[in-house]
Amino acid sequence: MPRTTYPKDRFDELPDGAERVGAHRAENPRLRAGLLFFWSIVAILVLVGAGIFGTLLVTGRVALFPSTEQSAGPTEAPPEAAEPVVDTTYPVLILNATPQRGLANALRDTVVGAGWDTGIVDAGEAGSQDFATTTIYYLDAADEGAARGLAQVIGGANVELSDAYPGTVGEDGSAGKQLTIVIGLDRSDGSTGTDETDGADDEG
Repeated sequence: MPRTTYPKDRFDELPDGAERVGAHRAENPRLRAGLLFFWSIVAILVLVGAGIFGTLLVTGRVALFPSTEQSAGPTEAPPEAAEPVVDTTYPVLILNATPQRGLANALRDTVVGAGWDTGIVDAGEAGSQDFATTTIYYLDAADEGAARGLAQVIGGANVELSDAYPGTVGEDGSAGKQLTIVIGLDRSDGSTGTDETDGADDEG
């Protein structure tokens, strides 16, 4: 079969080293696979993070809107009161802070009757007559148990740590141990009877 020939033109004579003109580059298959792998990893991390957060939210370990009480932290529990101990070695000063006479001596008899030596229990009048509630004052935190034990002996009273009644001062200048009972209006019947024996000094 005869071959058809055409006359040569300028397109048949290309210079050496000429680059291709009008050719399209094919897409790099490795680049596309890398992008797919990258977005797959991102999607997995997002799903895992969402799952962990959802679990913490459901179990209550994470709160979207924490309350003020939670953010403030746990409150400290108040210290426990010491166990009452009846210790008859403590000197006791009894002061009547009511207008009714005789209360200090009557309470002194109660304390002595509970085992205290008469030489370490003193009774007298306080500087005021309007003290509200009978209170036992102790000088050191270690004395709280003894103060509570004395409160039981006299039928109940408040106990309070205070250095208002220091007791006998030792040779080194330190205050000695002492329990001081200040009788309040809660033990008064409102009378103002006198008692000649109720005139002891009100200093410990």
